[in-house]
Amino acid sequence: MADPATYRPAPGTIPEAPGVYRFRDSEGRVIYVGKAKSLRQRLNSYFADISGLHPRTAQMVTTACAVQWTVVNTEVEALQLEYNWIKEFDPRFNVKFKDDKSYPELAVTLGEEYPRLQVMRGEHKKGVRYFGPYAHAWAIRETLDLLLRVFPARTCSNGVFRRSEQIGRPCLLGYIDKCSAPCVGRVSAEEHREIVNQFCDFMAGRADPLLRQLDKRMQTASADLDFERAARLRDDIGALRRAMEKQTVVLGDGTDADLVGIYGDELQASVQIFHVRGGRVRGERGWIVDLDSGADLASQVQDFLLQFYGGRADDDGGTAVPREILVPALPTDHEEMSQWLSGLRGSRVSLRIAQRGDKRHLAETAALNAQQALGRYRLKRASDLTSRSAALTELADALGMDASPLRIECVDISHVQGTNVVASLVVFEDGIAKKSDYRRFAIREAPGDDVASIAEVVRRRFSRGAGEQLPKDVEQSGEVASDGESRPGIDPLTGRVRRFAYPPQLLVVDGGQPQVNAASAVLTDLGIADITVVGLAKRLEEVWLPGDDDPIILPRTSEALYLMQRLRDEAHRFAITFHRAKRSKAMTASALDTIAGLGPSRRTALIKQFGSVAKVRAATAEQISEIPGIGLSTAQAIVIALGGDSGSSASGSDPGAPAVTSAKRSPTLGLPEETPVAVMAAAQEIHQ
Repeated sequence: MADPATYRPAPGTIPEAPGVYRFRDSEGRVIYVGKAKSLRQRLNSYFADISGLHPRTAQMVTTACAVQWTVVNTEVEALQLEYNWIKEFDPRFNVKFKDDKSYPELAVTLGEEYPRLQVMRGEHKKGVRYFGPYAHAWAIRETLDLLLRVFPARTCSNGVFRRSEQIGRPCLLGYIDKCSAPCVGRVSAEEHREIVNQFCDFMAGRADPLLRQLDKRMQTASADLDFERAARLRDDIGALRRAMEKQTVVLGDGTDADLVGIYGDELQASVQIFHVRGGRVRGERGWIVDLDSGADLASQVQDFLLQFYGGRADDDGGTAVPREILVPALPTDHEEMSQWLSGLRGSRVSLRIAQRGDKRHLAETAALNAQQALGRYRLKRASDLTSRSAALTELADALGMDASPLRIECVDISHVQGTNVVASLVVFEDGIAKKSDYRRFAIREAPGDDVASIAEVVRRRFSRGAGEQLPKDVEQSGEVASDGESRPGIDPLTGRVRRFAYPPQLLVVDGGQPQVNAASAVLTDLGIADITVVGLAKRLEEVWLPGDDDPIILPRTSEALYLMQRLRDEAHRFAITFHRAKRSKAMTASALDTIAGLGPSRRTALIKQFGSVAKVRAATAEQISEIPGIGLSTAQAIVIALGGDSGSSASGSDPGAPAVTSAKRSPTLGLPEETPVAVMAAAQEIHQ
């Protein structure tokens, strides 16, 4: 525990200008990011008497070992920089908004040539416009099924779309007029995008102009005695009205607004938001928040607005920011926050508290939903939190550790008879899997030897950055090496500390005493002595310590054993997934991959020209050489490698080249000319 006085800036060195500050711990990780109108006034408050600070604030300043700041011109710039740093560093003591469940949303892939309508969950992607979220996926599918008769846009996967292009026939939706079938050219890319744009306008709440347009077209068709067309337009209008009826009308003035409700205590809070577009509730979403810094309601609102709308603006280009946002309390600098939100939207955004009428009633409903969501979350998580705490405590006692292992890493090896040897490293923090820190390794040194493979993985995991001291003025980076292996320590290019640099308290290897001793020997060679190493053997679930002749037997009902088993099984699953991917890639390698001088671009050009390897095999050298970038000599090498004839009917065969195919059709067997000689001979013997 550090004394804040040891790193307190000298008097008068902190500027009074607005800016953003960050606290770092002893390993250089950013643990808190904040902004202030006056950096001097705000930072001095952290270095007051610790007894007068909020307990979580006191914990933050005693965990930190350094503080840095960046001066900006305006508070709006400070808001943007604060959001960027929170997103980049993921500070431990900042409020983090985590969804209490995964919500389905209706997504439109506007970044593709032929946009697709589909149901998506998880993080937003660039080039995709989202509508929702919805409470249930079936609600999206019902709405989409109604709207496809009016907006026949593509909903198929890329694989189905390409297949329809190749065979020249649309899928079932194209035959029943629920898709305009751009795959077979029924509509052009521009016409299909216009259909998608109309769909987006309807989902965004601009339905009345479209309904008026369809009604006018129906009247015109009826006047022209085109009753069949008028009937179709009537059905389209009915489908649109039924889709609108599925969304509850809550505000009669066509309001576009987001209503935020927050309920919580000093430890946790629940956040619920209602998305109202065109006076109708288009979606609802919820978060559970850990209040690590003891923020009041106004600070919670500010943190939510910063993280939520900053992220959605990155994905949706600002279209997710409504004209009006109703909150339970205004942030301290609500005027600057309103300017920042207006900049994201591109027009004015009103940030205020609902005072009366329907908007206040809906805001109270959002707060009530937040209260109920927090109650459900605590009931659900109580047993899990208790069992995780018990597991970590039991594990520390059984292994003789001074404190509970908050970070545990596990290594597992996967291969089939020494081929495609890979390893996985999974991470659990506070008893929960942290998948962002998972790593995969391709074994290089001793494939087939599990003990040597364990030693190699441990060496590659801990060799970089071991014993290095972090300069106080460097930034932290969350970059991961392109080959998927860990890179602890300082980035030689950027000078930043990588997020995976800090070590675990416990390292678990899948195996018995040999594997444990190998991992322990590597850590000893690297001079690392503060990491406990154990092995978990599968046969009797024995826990092995380095140098011990007898294992530790945990009780079968022990929470610690359950945690170790979950850790080992997750490492095994992750390793098997990587191994199967490598094995599948090796087994499905194309025959073109083995031809010398034929790189990826030439292979792609060949497949694009002929359609398949079989058709390339049937082609002559002259036909192959017509592809740009492939000469006649390379074409002859391709034909020979694929078992074809390097000559052609036009130019004659090369007498010096080996004859690998039949030169003409067999009158007896009726086999084609490209039949290999070996197959021809075997067939001839059978015929005789």
